[in-house]
Amino acid sequence: MASSFNNLPKLGKASVQIVRAEIGLFNARRCHHTCRVLTVKTPELLTKPDDVQITQCRTFFNPFEKAAELSPFKSNRRKEYSERRILGYTMDEMYQVVADVNEYKHFVPWCLSSNVVSQKPGHAKAKLEVGFEPLVERYTSTLTLAQPHLVKAVCTDGKLFNHLITVWRFSPGLPDNPRTCTLDFWVSRR
Repeated sequence: MASSFNNLPKLGKASVQIVRAEIGLFNARRCHHTCRVLTVKTPELLTKPDDVQITQCRTFFNPFEKAAELSPFKSNRRKEYSERRILGYTMDEMYQVVADVNEYKHFVPWCLSSNVVSQKPGHAKAKLEVGFEPLVERYTSTLTLAQPHLVKAVCTDGKLFNHLITVWRFSPGLPDNPRTCTLDFWVSRR
C-alpha cells in the first residue's frame, strides 16, 4: 500500500488525484445530505468576493447519543450505512486509492493522520487519527486486502465506538464500458 502510488504502470498520479478528489466530493455530498451538517463560514469582512462557503459534516459523534443510550426505549445501537454506485473508474484504479491508507490524511475529510504500521500479503495494520480539536479519535485498523476486489477495515481499539467495520467491494461495472466498476460500500459502527 505504501508504494502503490509509485508503482502504478497504468494509473498516473494525476488520475489518482482526480479519483481522490471525487471520493472526497462523494463523501462530502453524502454527508451533506444524510448527516447533521456543521457549516463554517468566514465573516464577510475577512473574505474576498470569490471565496465560497465551506461545508463539513461529522458523522462519528453525536452529543445526544449518550442520552439515547440511557433511554429504556432504545433499540439496537448499531448504526449501518450502505450504498452501491457505478463509477467511471476501473476496479484496479479504485482499489489502488482505497487500499493506500497512508494517503488518507490528504483527501479523507477529518483524517488527521494515517500510517500503515505493518503489512503482509493480503493484510495490513494502520494507525489512524480522525476528528478535530478538541475531539480526536485515535485507533488501529486491521485491513484485509484482495486486489482488486476488496478492502475491509476493522477497528480494533476505538474509544468512541465499540466496533467500526468498513467494507469496499469492487466488481465489474457496465458491460459495454470496461472503464467502469460497481462499488458496494458498507460501514457499521456501535
